[in-house]
Amino acid sequence: MDEESVPPAEAAAYIRGYVAAWLRQRDSVRVRTVWSGPSTPGVPVRATAQVLVDVIGEARQELLAMTYAARPYPALTRALTAAVKRGVAVHVVVETLAGAGGLLHGQEPAAAFASVPGVRLWHWAARDPARHARSRQHAKVAVADRRTLFLGSANLTESAARRNMEAGVLVSGGEAPKRAAEHIVELQRVGVLRPL
Repeated sequence: MDEESVPPAEAAAYIRGYVAAWLRQRDSVRVRTVWSGPSTPGVPVRATAQVLVDVIGEARQELLAMTYAARPYPALTRALTAAVKRGVAVHVVVETLAGAGGLLHGQEPAAAFASVPGVRLWHWAARDPARHARSRQHAKVAVADRRTLFLGSANLTESAARRNMEAGVLVSGGEAPKRAAEHIVELQRVGVLRPL
């Protein structure tokens, strides 16, 4: 046996310990605040625009997003295009002008994603008029690979990401990202959310 070799039992124990530590770190939960708008000295926060781009950039398999309003925003368009090119299944749920009942104006929010081939667009189509006549799809969420969840007040617009005062939280690890993704996928499966 070579003098520098490690006995198999020790090597196996080392590998098991390394894997356990990696899994523990991977599964730990980290929650950070995210803000747009004025900053304050001495209080570190992450900007909404960068967090959205980072969450999209982290996705390797699946990206689920929901927004009320959407407008073309080059930084997000580039990030989404890159995600689709690397094989990420990108699903975006948007409100429609009809669903907003006159509260949204201009182009359909879905038009913001027209230049991103491969994005699958969804909307809340199965609204019971008796219960949901004035209901809106108002969620603002982005979930990457069921591991990272951005939840906040910002729509997928440049004004929300860069100019407005918006607040949110970024959750890495734990159950929240997984459960949020599962809920969106289940809403799709049962037909509450339907493809545009």
